[in-house]
Amino acid sequence: MQTAIAAPQNWQEILAEKDRQIAQLELRLQAAEHNLAQLLKLFKGSKTERFVPSAEQLSIFEDMAPAPSAEPLSQTITRKIPHKKDKQQPIRKLLPPQLPRQTTTIEPEGIDLETATKIGQEITEVLEYKPGKFFVNQIIRPKYKINENIENGLERVDIQIASIPTTLQPIAKSNVGPGLLAHILICKYEDHLPLYRQRKIFLREKVNIPESTIGNWTRQGLNLLIPLYENLLTSIKKASYLMADESPIAVLESAKPGATHKGYYWVYYDPISQLLVFQYHKSRSGDAPREFLAGFSGYLQTDGYAGYDQFEVNEEIVQLACMAHVRRKFFEALQNDKVRAEQALTYIGKLYDIEREAKESKMSHEQRQQLRTNQAAPIMVEMEKWLLKESKSDMLAPKSITRKAISYTLNLWDRLKNYLADGKLEIDNNWIENKIRPLAIGRKNYLFAGSHESAQRAAMIYSLLAMCRLEAINPQEWLADVLSRIQDQHINKIQDLLPKNWKANQAINDIPDL
Repeated sequence: MQTAIAAPQNWQEILAEKDRQIAQLELRLQAAEHNLAQLLKLFKGSKTERFVPSAEQLSIFEDMAPAPSAEPLSQTITRKIPHKKDKQQPIRKLLPPQLPRQTTTIEPEGIDLETATKIGQEITEVLEYKPGKFFVNQIIRPKYKINENIENGLERVDIQIASIPTTLQPIAKSNVGPGLLAHILICKYEDHLPLYRQRKIFLREKVNIPESTIGNWTRQGLNLLIPLYENLLTSIKKASYLMADESPIAVLESAKPGATHKGYYWVYYDPISQLLVFQYHKSRSGDAPREFLAGFSGYLQTDGYAGYDQFEVNEEIVQLACMAHVRRKFFEALQNDKVRAEQALTYIGKLYDIEREAKESKMSHEQRQQLRTNQAAPIMVEMEKWLLKESKSDMLAPKSITRKAISYTLNLWDRLKNYLADGKLEIDNNWIENKIRPLAIGRKNYLFAGSHESAQRAAMIYSLLAMCRLEAINPQEWLADVLSRIQDQHINKIQDLLPKNWKANQAINDIPDL
């Protein structure tokens, strides 16, 4: 007679423990596969988030902006600080004699040239630039001696000479013209060429300008734009709808030589008036948007960063979220949970199809709102029900990528559906992410800002150049004209130099007389 072998009394506990270990290993495997996929995307440069469901062909990601570039690592820069005795008084070099000259003669105003005696002249040479060509703008200012008779037979001699207008010499006592100054700024902040690289390019044309001189021109040139930037700040804060985002920038620390500080550019964009502002802040704390948006009333569209949660209690601000960020979360979950991720992406794809239809049909804001009410609102209701159901599913691991995507979406759901309230609102803030993209290119080229002050000056020019791109303006032409005029522009009309208004004025001036 065979005797049955009794199983251990705790066999159920052992199996349960094994199941828990397997589940944990599966989660770790999913996380590892996800991280590997993200690293491969960065390595190969592929960031597309296009998704086409197998059931129906939906082209829902044509307008999708690439994912933000990886943040730069903090760097330690070692620099030798020269001793005060080593510093010498700078000596300005003569401009190269081989460059062609064109002359401008400026006579003093308010004197009779026929009765005045010319005793000499002062020649100020300003290095100027036209695209692809250096030349010297030679400014000739004749000096005149004027004899005036005084009582008792005495005579007084007065020397008269015209001053150099800022249209020809935007930086006083320098030899840089507005065209070259604009070119240097455009190369650095639009084409992302560091100043030392620009100097090498100048040397190829046999123009030797010390890097310190170019840096000084850059600083003073940006300072000229301060009134225009301040006017832009005032204008954009009057908007009723703003998009906001932030992007990091490494900044050298003066208190810690060689070390870098991680600062942030905060970007605000008014899609209605197409005004855009970059503002530098030393941190990513909520202090930056709170200070900037003090007194703001209207719609504010952001990503899910917690720094914007403070505006939930502000009755003057209605918050909107970004559906593109939601889409990105579920796209990343495709490899680990294909069924649920595809379902979410299908819902989102239908919402973007509606937006595409409105755009291609060139609908007004009222027409787009009606289209959303009829078609998008029911999809949002259905998607919310599905999200709530899946969030309660026991089949979804607590720390899975899909669970995180669902939680992220539900946490922002009230903000996500607010875009249905007004046809002027956008479904995402991809527009502002596209405006930040040049920052990532710049970071890879010049690595860091020299100081907090230089980072803020860069924010000014980034703001203005971004609006040039919005208006399809040649930034070289705009900036050269602005630098030559801004010091003589009346402060009450400074807004005329903003790219949008400048373009309108140029169009009026180009109309031929009948």
